Amino acid sequence: MLLPVFRWTAAAAVLLMSVAVAAEAADEEPSATQGRIAVLADLRDAALRSDYAMDQLTVLSDTIGPRLSGSKQAAAAVTLVADAMRALGAKVSLEPVKVPHWVRGEERAELVDYPGRPEGISQRIVLAALGGSTATPGKGLKREVLVIHSLAELSLNEARVRDRIVLISVPFDQSLADNDQAGAAYVQGLVPRLRGPAAAAKLGAAAVLVRAIGGAHYRQVHAGDTRWEEGGRRIPAAAVTVEDALLIERLAAKGPVTMQLLLTPKTLPDADSYNVIADWPGRERPDEVVVVSGHLDSWDLGTGAIDDGAGVVVAMATLKLIKDLGLQPRRTIRFVAFMNEENGLRGSAAHFAAHKDQLAKQIAVIESDTGAGRPLGLDARVTPASMARLEPLKQVLSSIGAPVIDRSDRSVAADISPLQDAGVPGFQPKLDTRHYFDYHHSGADTLDKVEPENLRRNVAVTAALTWWLADMPEPLERLPVAP
Repeated sequence: MLLPVFRWTAAAAVLLMSVAVAAEAADEEPSATQGRIAVLADLRDAALRSDYAMDQLTVLSDTIGPRLSGSKQAAAAVTLVADAMRALGAKVSLEPVKVPHWVRGEERAELVDYPGRPEGISQRIVLAALGGSTATPGKGLKREVLVIHSLAELSLNEARVRDRIVLISVPFDQSLADNDQAGAAYVQGLVPRLRGPAAAAKLGAAAVLVRAIGGAHYRQVHAGDTRWEEGGRRIPAAAVTVEDALLIERLAAKGPVTMQLLLTPKTLPDADSYNVIADWPGRERPDEVVVVSGHLDSWDLGTGAIDDGAGVVVAMATLKLIKDLGLQPRRTIRFVAFMNEENGLRGSAAHFAAHKDQLAKQIAVIESDTGAGRPLGLDARVTPASMARLEPLKQVLSSIGAPVIDRSDRSVAADISPLQDAGVPGFQPKLDTRHYFDYHHSGADTLDKVEPENLRRNVAVTAALTWWLADMPEPLERLPVAP
């Protein structure tokens, strides 16, 4: 029996040390800090017993489904979430934002000529138009395919690019994802997807294809946005599955490959939409605000359960837990469901513009936008001096396997980047993302990919962090303002 006693004593000693460190950093009596830590434990335990987040995600994912900006589904999601927040007793407002309204049309592609092709045979290619893509002319276009593997290679092949369909084939490095670097693996394919179509258009390409960014190879296409230069030429652009990209590469290594391509997307006039805001007023400093958020829009191939329905419902559940426990922190907790993260970040820009005159009162910002995997802790864009004041979170969350707090000098999430750049400390739950990009932006982003226990633990991490930041005697140190 001595070993369990030793373990308890060691754990208690660590917790008492964290209380002392946090109290000293916050200029607070240790007993008051201990009381706030007890609230963290209560929130953690209540989150592990609650199915509220999963229930809300089920409604959002199954009854509304994909929520691309400007769509009827996105509008329905605004109403759904606003009503749910009103039901909690929060002060709800809708923050207007004009969003892009791009709609996917017909998508067909086939290889109609290639080395060794038997007479009368063609091969279907699985693809999805990239957000912002233009349509092919008339009944489509038929061109030879040029395979390249980087933007640098694209610029070196100007003469060969003209009037061809260019395939930019950049593999997803799963080994990086398996070693806690899924974001870095994604960026390797993201840069060609964002910049490649515009760069190829400048060189006279007829259309552009990019290899899908994802780790699971089940002939699953991953959608996403592309960026065009203002006033620049725009061309049809699509993502193709990994398997189809590899097929085209193998055939092209033997000789010319010709594709028949049809895309009929449309860009409609910008649509009226909203960020959903819900405030839980603070008891002492209601003008000071801690934001907890996710983004409400999603791509249109799946139902947006992990990107970012999970993030939205985790933020919703944070307010629900605080209400159910009868808590009212020093500062106001502000729930935000951002609109248009996926293809424009218009909701983020509108929110920053609406609150830029109150930056001094923006105490911290939290966004969850890396899926619904098992939580490991937090990514924190904070000053080094602020880390000691977060120590109690590590101790309380260690029991659910989430004790890690990684400090960063860069933005930790997209929608909250403007506030972070303006000096507001920023946070994102640190999740296991080894297989996040198996489903990301694909038809496989559906409710069945979300494990309820992981979602409950995500709520525990987010609710504990939100309460801790909102109830601190003094706020965290501000960040240096980005140039």
